[in-house]
Amino acid sequence: MKNLRIPLTVPAKSRLEYQKNYSLLTANSGRLLLVAGDQKVEHLNKDFFGPGIAPEDNNPEHLFKIAAASKGGVLATHLGLISRYGDDYRQVPYIVKMNGKTNLGGEKNSSRLWWRVEDIINFKKQSKLKIAGIGYTVYLGGEYEAEMLAEIAQGIYDAHQAGLTAVLWMYPRGKNIKEEDIKTIAGGAGVAAALDADFVKVKYPYDSKQKNSAIKFREAVEAAGRTKIICVGGSKRSVKELLESVESQVKTAGTNGLAIGRNLHQRSLNEATRLSLALGAILFHDKTAKEALTIYNRKEPVMKKSSKFLGIF
Repeated sequence: MKNLRIPLTVPAKSRLEYQKNYSLLTANSGRLLLVAGDQKVEHLNKDFFGPGIAPEDNNPEHLFKIAAASKGGVLATHLGLISRYGDDYRQVPYIVKMNGKTNLGGEKNSSRLWWRVEDIINFKKQSKLKIAGIGYTVYLGGEYEAEMLAEIAQGIYDAHQAGLTAVLWMYPRGKNIKEEDIKTIAGGAGVAAALDADFVKVKYPYDSKQKNSAIKFREAVEAAGRTKIICVGGSKRSVKELLESVESQVKTAGTNGLAIGRNLHQRSLNEATRLSLALGAILFHDKTAKEALTIYNRKEPVMKKSSKFLGIF
């Protein structure tokens, strides 16, 4: 990949492995389309079953089918799901989410790693799956901020030593904190850079005027420096609105990808596949939102999984 700057925390013996994993992570484009499968823990079942949600979304395998059909998307989820379904979806690149919490109750300590980086490395070797890196959520400003920062600082260092990439979910939390304030978002992006993250997932002010939001959002992109920013997909919206926003984020604000959950997985496999291909057209091939919408509106059928392969014809 051209212009890839490898962090100095990646030793010489692991540089080729890091390049390989970074290429997997970004479909060799430098940009990231992240399918947020960690929502199975973070959102519980509210976002996976109910009115307006495709029936197949209640089955965890739906996430794997979408990622497999996306042509460049990465599935970020916890190790248990990858262990259970990964053998049928070996073509999918994975980010192993290493911490998490449910949405039950108030603030809780989610700083501790569910698995060590060493466990992820061993799992990658024994499973031979395309594990591209680790993921971790930081609640900046929360009660357990110090523990989280220390935990993932070591986690990113260990991941880079082994040639794995690292993606952070950076969410400001706490009393009187304005989570969608650009100064707060930019501050979190800067913290991700200080932690040596490769990508950081942050909120985007979707409710503001699109062009003005994208221009103002450059502050966060610049604050992140050489750590690349991807934005959350947000609440469910029309495909046209989503594609136009992603184009604005990438081409005006200068972001480098999208992390998308319910906007994708709550749709049927056919619709989710067409949307993922449309998003990939913008992220990986610099298409316009208008061109991407044309891709989405094509009604090609999605082949149902047979044996260990999923394709689009």
